[in-house]
Amino acid sequence: MTKKQQKWLLFYQMVIGGLALLSSGIAFSTFFTHVNLLTGSLGVFMNSTLGIFWIDYLVRLILSKNKKSFLINNSFDMLGLVPLHPVFAIFRIERVIRIVRYYHLFWRLGLDGKFTKAAHRFFYSTGFVYLLYASVVILVLSALLYSIVEKISLANALWWAITTATTVGYGDVFPHTAIGKIIASVLMLGGIGFIGLLTSTITGFFTSNNANVENTDLTLLLQKIDDLSDQVTQLQKQVAKNQKKPHHKKKS
Repeated sequence: MTKKQQKWLLFYQMVIGGLALLSSGIAFSTFFTHVNLLTGSLGVFMNSTLGIFWIDYLVRLILSKNKKSFLINNSFDMLGLVPLHPVFAIFRIERVIRIVRYYHLFWRLGLDGKFTKAAHRFFYSTGFVYLLYASVVILVLSALLYSIVEKISLANALWWAITTATTVGYGDVFPHTAIGKIIASVLMLGGIGFIGLLTSTITGFFTSNNANVENTDLTLLLQKIDDLSDQVTQLQKQVAKNQKKPHHKKKS
């Protein structure tokens, strides 16, 4: 790839990243405000960005050499293309994260250290990120369907989904319709399981880290003991060798 092509690619990635960050931020704001993303200028903007990301996704899919690997690695991008509701634009934040990782921005800014390495190991080596993806999908989809069926705001529906999946269940929001109860049942069976896996993964990660630290400390201690033993052995040999040497008297 020539330098000119690299510059155009960087410019394109910046534009896509900016659109992803902006659209996901607007979609996230709907949980705390009464903004309507289905009509008006915001509706036009969200629909336009949806079309742009669909074209971007299809072009990258066509150009990819391994289609199966592409579909797996870009599953979260696909969720950001769901046309059911603009709230699914939240999942486009994954595109921003991928751009940051592709250009090693943390490393370029001097922020790449033990913390970022530990975070990468936590999210990807343990599979936590995939469990998180699945949990978020279940929560958002359940909240969206629940808000439509029960005719409540998306923010209240998301609150209901979180309290239900975490088994808190305050009881301030509960289903009144038969379809709403079915959605709640599915969320209880699927959501609670994934939330449990998330907590167990977090516990297992920190437990294994503590065990690794203890094993490392013990290994270092044993190594120091071995080094000290070798030094003592060499000193004993040197003393014994000096004792065996004959003592010559000086001539007068």
